[in-house]
Amino acid sequence: MNLDRRAFLHDTAAAAAALALPRHVFPDQSDLAPIFAQIDKRHDEAVQRLQEWIRQPSIAAENRGVSEGCELTMRMLREAGFDQVTKIATDGQPGVFATLDAGASRTLGLYFMYDVKQADPAEWSSPPWQAALVDRPEYGKVLVGRGAVNQKGPEATFLAALHAIRGAGRKPPLNFVLVAEGEEEIGSPHFPQIVRRPEVQSALSRTLGIFMPSAAQGSDGRVTITLGAKGVIECELVASGERWGRGPRKDIHSSNKARVDSPAWHLVEALATLVSPDGNEPAIEGYADKARPLSASEKAMVAEAARRLDEAVVKRELGVDHWVHDVSWVEALERLVSRPTVNIEGLVGGYTGPGGKTILPHRAVAKLDLRLVPDMTAAESLAALTAHLAKRGFDDIEVNMTGGYDPTTTPADAGLVKAQIAVYRRSGIDPVMLPRIAGSWPGYVFTGDPLRLPAGHFGLGHGSGAHAPDEYYVIESGNPNVRGMDGAARSYVEYLYELARTS
Repeated sequence: MNLDRRAFLHDTAAAAAALALPRHVFPDQSDLAPIFAQIDKRHDEAVQRLQEWIRQPSIAAENRGVSEGCELTMRMLREAGFDQVTKIATDGQPGVFATLDAGASRTLGLYFMYDVKQADPAEWSSPPWQAALVDRPEYGKVLVGRGAVNQKGPEATFLAALHAIRGAGRKPPLNFVLVAEGEEEIGSPHFPQIVRRPEVQSALSRTLGIFMPSAAQGSDGRVTITLGAKGVIECELVASGERWGRGPRKDIHSSNKARVDSPAWHLVEALATLVSPDGNEPAIEGYADKARPLSASEKAMVAEAARRLDEAVVKRELGVDHWVHDVSWVEALERLVSRPTVNIEGLVGGYTGPGGKTILPHRAVAKLDLRLVPDMTAAESLAALTAHLAKRGFDDIEVNMTGGYDPTTTPADAGLVKAQIAVYRRSGIDPVMLPRIAGSWPGYVFTGDPLRLPAGHFGLGHGSGAHAPDEYYVIESGNPNVRGMDGAARSYVEYLYELARTS
């Protein structure tokens, strides 16, 4: 028997509790049972919709299937009830602007992304574009595919919630203004061109804030609410003999290293100046000068999170045995949410195939990401990196920023956050709070000038493997503490009704 769909006891109890609440909890519609019944009835339809979405690769980094992915996203939005869906051209991949007028007194902003990371099928146990349903004893039935949890799974589940509301003969309790992009996985270089169009900015300015669907539950059912995100710069550093004026202008035999400079070693030397000798502390001059330290209340928030989160579980999920400098669990969490970083994503030069080729490569490339904390900006951080390299004699090294944006912050007392807490607690979950996630999303266009809106993520359900092989999203949960796709869809319905009443 399908535990998640037919006999998921904690979901049934949560639904019953919601129905038993005073009528003021859902002022426009206290009885959600018909909507929940539609979610269950439309389960197969929702899964098939997600499978169709994943089977359409949409990889901005490879310019693969992005136009088709945009059209498919627009079609799915129309089918879910959005009455105005418009493709927005940018200098890169297209975006989407959509609205749904439910005749409600309040309007919610939505952020979607339809692009995904690259995937090497040789690294996957199930093909990344097949969207196969796989039984995993530790999770239940999961859907394996690129984009399963980041972000097509949660987004498709939110659309399933809208289909269920319509199927029950009702209108959503909120109006919606949605913006979507196809370049999040390359740093959203053109997303501001979408949001800052006058008609889009005007529509967003009238919203309660911005909501991004997510699968917020860990494998043990825990939920963490984050009040912001780090910013990011994605860039590549390129050392070449031609630009350097030293070393070869083409690959040559490695015996010449005795008399010819190496652009690859030149790049390694430059990289070594960016961090402390152990690689753990940024050393770019001026880079972290404006980094805002944690406040007393944020430190208390982190300490409480450390008390409630299991360090051993987190280490096991990450596959690590030590934190940097062997710091404590509390300090590890503090560093995670408050420290800027300089990371090497990839380092390539010369021949990397089987055996040896004994060449002296003429070119070497390092792909970096730099994570930024509040009061730092992407523009100032990029300038600091460029000036640092020039000052140390590496001005010949090209610095090519491929994407990036500033950090985000949302107040803990924002209506979006209060509604999240209320729904999670009504589901029997006491969420952990953290000042921000260590990852990044382009929420700065919403939380910064001129909109200054609250923005955040919400959603029950679980998935993992974002950016990695065998990415998955739980469809039918085998764990009573974790919701599958139907339970996640119910959480979105509850969230919308809670937002409709939360001040």
